[in-house]
Amino acid sequence: RFSPDHKYYDLAVKVGRAIGSEKFTLINGGGPGLMEAVSKGAKETGGFSVGCNILVPHEQRANRYLDKVVHFYYFFVRKMMLVKYSYAFVFLPGGFGTLDEMAEAITLIQTGKLYDFPVILVGKDYWDPFFDWIRSTVAKNGAVKMEELGFVTITDDP
Repeated sequence: RFSPDHKYYDLAVKVGRAIGSEKFTLINGGGPGLMEAVSKGAKETGGFSVGCNILVPHEQRANRYLDKVVHFYYFFVRKMMLVKYSYAFVFLPGGFGTLDEMAEAITLIQTGKLYDFPVILVGKDYWDPFFDWIRSTVAKNGAVKMEELGFVTITDDP
């Protein structure tokens, strides 16, 4: 997890502020690291933050900046709830859980299960190499078409 002194933590706080100041409800995994940072930013602007916390042995605590916490045992149910109440997906740098959630969101849009959902990846230095790999390997081998990912924006702007 990214600590409060990491540049991505500060970026996540700024993203949370931007979401909160627009009066959108922030929904995230509810845990520590960048999930905590984005919730902190939303709270600083009076925004409302919901944590969809997963019950796993090594990480069960919800962060202190959440207004509401909902606990889940299964990842697929948690992802369904993250999608059900969303109008856009904003992804910050993260690990396999973040990649899993991003792949789910992109697949739902690509297969027509969701419409008009922007996918915003914040942190160009983190996400550009990943999408370079998708272009140079995955798309080059015909597994995806890059034009199918036109709804994905990679930015440094919170």
